[in-house]
Amino acid sequence: MNAIVNSTTCPLMRHPSMECEMVDEALFGWPVTILENSRDGWCLVRTHYRYTGYAPASCLLPGNSNAARWADLTRQVVRKGVCTVLAAPFVQSWPMATLTRGALVASRGEPDEKGWVKVSLPDGREGYTKISFLGKYYEKPAFDSEQALRAALASTAAEYLGTHYRWGGKSPLGIDCSGLAFMAYFLNGVIIYRDAAIKEGFPLREISRNDLKPGDLIFFPGHVAVYEGKGSFIHSTGFAGSDGVVRNSLNPAAPDYRADLDRSVTGVGSIF
Repeated sequence: MNAIVNSTTCPLMRHPSMECEMVDEALFGWPVTILENSRDGWCLVRTHYRYTGYAPASCLLPGNSNAARWADLTRQVVRKGVCTVLAAPFVQSWPMATLTRGALVASRGEPDEKGWVKVSLPDGREGYTKISFLGKYYEKPAFDSEQALRAALASTAAEYLGTHYRWGGKSPLGIDCSGLAFMAYFLNGVIIYRDAAIKEGFPLREISRNDLKPGDLIFFPGHVAVYEGKGSFIHSTGFAGSDGVVRNSLNPAAPDYRADLDRSVTGVGSIF
């Protein structure tokens, strides 16, 4: 059975319990497939990017008809770090849903003169948010130009700077290293493997470190970073003093040089 995430974030757990490892996180409006019927309030699900985990049933709107209806709507992606869908188009109205960057809503017409746009939520409710908070939902690469796509991948990763590190996270509420890489690509219409690895069946391929360019991924043991260019990279790290999404460098002359990471590069991946 198909379903849609109907909560701000939906934790995907290693086991059907909150007292175990969170392996991933699905965001509001994302489709999933329920692989096992709910038991004790949990469902084993597979995401649209082929990752599996146990989701709380309370986070999901199940039903093939719901999923088909949602897929037929013109969806937009939230680009604001965190935003609220309100019941009416004025700031004093009550909140219906709190969304994070990467969440999906369905637009219901053009914005008014104040920038308010009506949107639908997966459960059929309608509310309002600002059009400036939304962007195009790309299901194929956002740019035909390699240079433009590379620049977009790096700049999207930079939007998460300052976000705290959270294992398994994929939102501005907390994000891990591979979650950051995934979201930089997802928001630009490319689906890569969710973990810090190059996996067959996904578009990332290994290249020489000498060929490293902006938008490529740098791999370390159990870690991944998005390369910006000129030695600089963005990553989410639990390293003491960083504790989240920061910039570091492979250039020994740079003040933010990380010698330990420079020495431990295991590979470089590119979709180009």
